[in-house]
Amino acid sequence: MTKVIITGSKGRMGQALIACAAHIPGLEIVGQVDQGDALADVIGKGDVVIDFSFHAATAGVAELCVKHGKALVIGTTGHKDEEKAAIRAHAARIPTVWASNYSTGVNTLFWLTRKAAEILGPDFDLEVLEMHHRLKKDAPSGTATTLLEILGDARKLQLKEALRHGREGIVGERTNSEIGIHAIRGGDVVGDHTVIFAANGERVELTHKASSRDTFANGALRAAQWVVKQKPGLYDMQDVLGLK
Repeated sequence: MTKVIITGSKGRMGQALIACAAHIPGLEIVGQVDQGDALADVIGKGDVVIDFSFHAATAGVAELCVKHGKALVIGTTGHKDEEKAAIRAHAARIPTVWASNYSTGVNTLFWLTRKAAEILGPDFDLEVLEMHHRLKKDAPSGTATTLLEILGDARKLQLKEALRHGREGIVGERTNSEIGIHAIRGGDVVGDHTVIFAANGERVELTHKASSRDTFANGALRAAQWVVKQKPGLYDMQDVLGLK
């Protein structure tokens, strides 16, 4: 039995995790933590913490997991560089899964994006489009950021120089060394992501659309059951799914 503690339990993802966990054999939610609650009070009951709280809180969650020897699944996004550094330092000492998206379909999109970039080559222009609900606080999404990192790695581009966040005014002709990223917010969209490979005479588009948070929740719970059996180290969903 894998005993799970959820931080950010009252949020949308937290509630989805709790609902989905009830249908997964061999898994039990033993702690629900949100603002005003102390993770330290319940961490001893669990084998693994799933963190869907807030980016600024994740480093503290990771530090506490290290102190108590608990595995960790990180679902927060929008981290600043210093927050990422602190999380990595802690996560390397315990079994940790850190993914921008826990959907099986999205992780297939990650794999396909890399393959398409390698096959199509530099003659195809790269653009990423993402849409989320109006309440999402960070942009671009963590999933879109991962897609951009995959494209940048495939093209050997430095993202800080290559990215074009939307376009406005007289920006000149598109260069071969830029990657466009466009973030749309509105309504109750759970998460849509499209990677566009555009060349003269043809265009390839890879799209994933999520209609339920259950896809993310089930993936995170699958990661929780997997990570408790691993050695200390930093993993992602590609490891969980055996796509590497």
